[in-house]
Amino acid sequence: MLDRPSPLPIGPESTQMPGGEYVRERHDEGSRNRKRPEIPEPLGVPIYDNHAHMEIQDGEPFGYDVALEWAARAGVAGVVQVGGDVESSRWSAQLAEQEPAVLAAVAIHPNEAPGYSAAGTLDDAVTVIDELAKQERVRAVGETGLDFFRTEGEEGIRAQHESFEAHIDIAKRHGIAMQIHDRDAHDAVVETLLRVGAPERTVFHCFSGDEELAELANEHGWYLSFAGTVTFKNAKNVQRALQIIDDALILVETDAPFLTPAPYRGRPNSPYLTPYTVRNMAEQLGRAADELAQLTAQNTLRVYGDWSGNG
Repeated sequence: MLDRPSPLPIGPESTQMPGGEYVRERHDEGSRNRKRPEIPEPLGVPIYDNHAHMEIQDGEPFGYDVALEWAARAGVAGVVQVGGDVESSRWSAQLAEQEPAVLAAVAIHPNEAPGYSAAGTLDDAVTVIDELAKQERVRAVGETGLDFFRTEGEEGIRAQHESFEAHIDIAKRHGIAMQIHDRDAHDAVVETLLRVGAPERTVFHCFSGDEELAELANEHGWYLSFAGTVTFKNAKNVQRALQIIDDALILVETDAPFLTPAPYRGRPNSPYLTPYTVRNMAEQLGRAADELAQLTAQNTLRVYGDWSGNG
């Protein structure tokens, strides 16, 4: 098990699991079913979950070691473990060094940036991300971007923009991918990317846009990563975007432990549930599930490199 990193003054509270594993608790309002779904039948080809938060605990203890074991049993060959602040980014990079099935993404989440800025430590935090991005198994800067749903006020928005542009620069200088968190901020995200220049491999994580944004992605070669939301009946905008995005730009993720795909919406999510999303997407597209699995796997390796070590 990994040791928990040294805590910093800014960031969510954390606890320890048996064996010293670093974990954060997921906090939800109300009650829901926290029983884990069964492991799905593997697809005919290996697939990848290109965005998960295995440090966030949901329900009964379920450490990253079990998460990776169940993922392998479901035919998920690799996971991109994603950080959202200094502490979780350090942990993600350390996990990627230890586990062959894991690559890392590191960043200051847009909703964390205002807190660092208010404490006068945003520049220091970004410097840590820049250093982590040099590591061989850190293959993306993320998740970064803009979020106008949770962050309000001029100072908070300014901090998000400052952090986002700094992360874009880090990704470009290190020649690695960038994963964008974009919530209620589509126009501002696109304006920023066009103004400062997007990294060569730019991924809209947990895509929540529509056909218009998908057309822009096709035009600029930006990848759209579809999470469990694409399986939700009320996500018509995301489903329409799936219909028009170029094959070469389709990725799949869990965003675990959030956004569990149908038919298990609301239950705890983990990388092993990726096959449900792939099968649902294939059905929407009228394609064979194994065909789409192969396509998303090829795209994932193009964005992040080979899990065996070749970036």
